[in-house]
Amino acid sequence: MNPFQSNRREILRFSALGLGAAVGSALPEAYAAPHASAPVATPGIFDVRTYGAAGDGKTVDSPAINKAIEAAAATGGGTVVFPPGNWLSFSIHLKSNVSLYLAQGATIVAADSPLPGATTGYNGGTYDAAEPNAPWEDYQDYGHNHWHNSLLWGENLSDISITGPGRIYGKGLSFGANRAARGDYPIYVAEQAGVGNKVIALKNCHNVLLRDFSILKGGHFGLLLTGVDNLTIDNLTIDTDRDGMDIDCCRNVHVSNCTVNSPWDDAICPKSSYSLGYARATENVTITNCYVTGTYELGTVLDGTFKKFAPDARVGRTGRIKCGTESNGGFRNITISNCVFEGCNGLALESEDGALCEDIAVTNITMRDITTSPIFVRLGARLRGPKETTKVGTMRRILISNLTSYNCASRLCSILSGIPDYAIQDLKLSNIYQHHVGGASQDSLSIQPPEYENKYPDPGMFGPMPSQGFFLRHIRNLELSHVEVAPAAPDPRPSFYLTDVNRADFIAVTTPVGVAAFHLDKVTDLRILLSRAAKDTQMDSAENRIL
Repeated sequence: MNPFQSNRREILRFSALGLGAAVGSALPEAYAAPHASAPVATPGIFDVRTYGAAGDGKTVDSPAINKAIEAAAATGGGTVVFPPGNWLSFSIHLKSNVSLYLAQGATIVAADSPLPGATTGYNGGTYDAAEPNAPWEDYQDYGHNHWHNSLLWGENLSDISITGPGRIYGKGLSFGANRAARGDYPIYVAEQAGVGNKVIALKNCHNVLLRDFSILKGGHFGLLLTGVDNLTIDNLTIDTDRDGMDIDCCRNVHVSNCTVNSPWDDAICPKSSYSLGYARATENVTITNCYVTGTYELGTVLDGTFKKFAPDARVGRTGRIKCGTESNGGFRNITISNCVFEGCNGLALESEDGALCEDIAVTNITMRDITTSPIFVRLGARLRGPKETTKVGTMRRILISNLTSYNCASRLCSILSGIPDYAIQDLKLSNIYQHHVGGASQDSLSIQPPEYENKYPDPGMFGPMPSQGFFLRHIRNLELSHVEVAPAAPDPRPSFYLTDVNRADFIAVTTPVGVAAFHLDKVTDLRILLSRAAKDTQMDSAENRIL
């Protein structure tokens, strides 16, 4: 069953019932409150109250919810409805051909995990055990190796959906071990038996639709989707303390119209780990019309107050779109368009574990108050994977265009770097305006960033940069056109710092007046044309030259 056809039929059913969250009208009396009289009996609709769920925020409802899902699956499929209420739950088991619908005012609440040393949570139960994933567990972080220790999970399923304007609150989930408590949330150690680690986890599924609901505090992952094909994620709002959504080893994926506030980790994160036991690419992916940020306190995007962290708060403000870090299988045919970044890290594309990254287009991006590099493209050699098969990967045919970044931090510029003997290939950047704070010291001119070939990839790994615009290293076939670098305060660093770059074209580039625009080292086949940054220039090679 196609999830879009299923969703259309679902809306028609709700229209007949008068379920206002689906069609904009008022709820019928039987759905008006969690303690209303007996639900309306409708073929294909399975109300969780019919199976004993209370929705009072005190009773553990997951046994009743699982009964409703099983009943729907037994009839060949249907829609399990959560009316308004707080549905306290441990692990919920998704089934093929079954849709979950969260009505307006409905919240699935993750029950408390066991505290360190305890055998059950405060609510008297535990989440499903984390299933073994040997011998692949050493190749990615703990959370990526397990799916069953989640609030909602499914494996080897097809034709499933979770829709509706309700909410999922991961109150009792772990956001990772050995981390300080955040606000009123206790620390649950992810590796401890019975602890829940994710809101929604799917493995080896296809035809999946996730639409319209919101997630508050999503645990380690709001969404962990591994080996999921024909996946649509639309109009979600995620306000969380770790990753918003991880799209791992997936194919034919559409992410649209989503808002993600994730101050302590990544917002939208395609990955290609080794958790399935083989290297599988994430491919044919579109990410469009999304807003990502790391600047707001947990929960304040969802409640509409948008309360920013204090400037001195110890928060990573990560909140970005990143392909990686897990990157065994690679990324192919990826488009990222019409997205807004605010108060977070910038765009990151990474191949660290042998990934083939190719045919990636990024366009129509606006950034404001970026805390690290606006653009970070890294081909490295961490090589976390089976030693006999994991080799340095390839990055090629990457286009980034129509990007504006305002008020970026100046310690780091945009960084695009391969490693010796492994260059990024066929890289084009156009129509980019990069505004930053400026004000670096004269000492920064002498900085020579280390290679750090096998270090965990992140923009800050190299330390302060010797460029105020773009640091370009180990690249073959580079083109920058209609690019401007604009500091708010005077900055002595060159705008373009090139090392080991072959065949580079700069067309109509603009840099600050009175400051050298280019630092060229081990550069061959360079052309500069129609630019305010420097006179038209063509040279076969350049060693430690300033223009």
